[in-house]
Amino acid sequence: MTTDETDRKFANTLARGLAVLRAFRASDSGLTHAQIADRTGLPKPTVSRLTYTLCELGYLSHGGRNDRFRLGPSAIALGSVASVAVNFLDLASDAMQQLADDTGTLTLVAVRDDARMLLVRTWRPQNASTIWLEPGHRIPVFGSSSGMAVVASLGEERFAQLTPKADMREFRTEGYSQLIAQGFTYAPEGTRYANTVNAVSVPYFAEEFGEPVAFTAGAMPGDLPDARIRDEVGPALRALVRALEQRTGRTPALGRRD
Repeated sequence: MTTDETDRKFANTLARGLAVLRAFRASDSGLTHAQIADRTGLPKPTVSRLTYTLCELGYLSHGGRNDRFRLGPSAIALGSVASVAVNFLDLASDAMQQLADDTGTLTLVAVRDDARMLLVRTWRPQNASTIWLEPGHRIPVFGSSSGMAVVASLGEERFAQLTPKADMREFRTEGYSQLIAQGFTYAPEGTRYANTVNAVSVPYFAEEFGEPVAFTAGAMPGDLPDARIRDEVGPALRALVRALEQRTGRTPALGRRD
């Protein structure tokens, strides 16, 4: 994260307040000060001041002593406005649910959040009993198929903002080669951030964000081996994103790279 040591225009207090809001996940039934401090890495006295201010402004709610903090009406209203503004998610919703059902995978859309990918919407296959990732969850850019799809499609200026090291540049180059060859990405086995999930991703250029996002389908490696990615799920996801690009009049993300 940028700090005032590198950018005098950067408002650290605002960044910390937003970090508190970003700590909440869809499955949370409220968070304590200790949980917020753990998720944000902020000292507890700082968290206490920030939660007080956010409660006063309506971005958090708190029932009283020993109660947990929850997102308040101001945060919910802001999220509702943002959801309406990003209409491609709704346009893709039925197709992503159908893909999840047809392939038995969790399908999702992830956006870049500094050096992580933030899951903004997920679709579970019907009657699935497995525990899945949920909106608000963050995964690394490096080592994930969604991260690979996005960095491979980023222009050089935005990519440089990640202050990439040699391994990240190699990761990006591999992703670019995969997109040129097959139109989707999946992280090579030696670079995956976790061995409990295998996934495939296709970038989509979101005008709302000014950069690509990742459409992804994933499951446990036993349910989604590399061969199935190449032959079935990857091509189906690629076709879904191409249809969405035609529907929204968007240029493919790789064509926007400069």
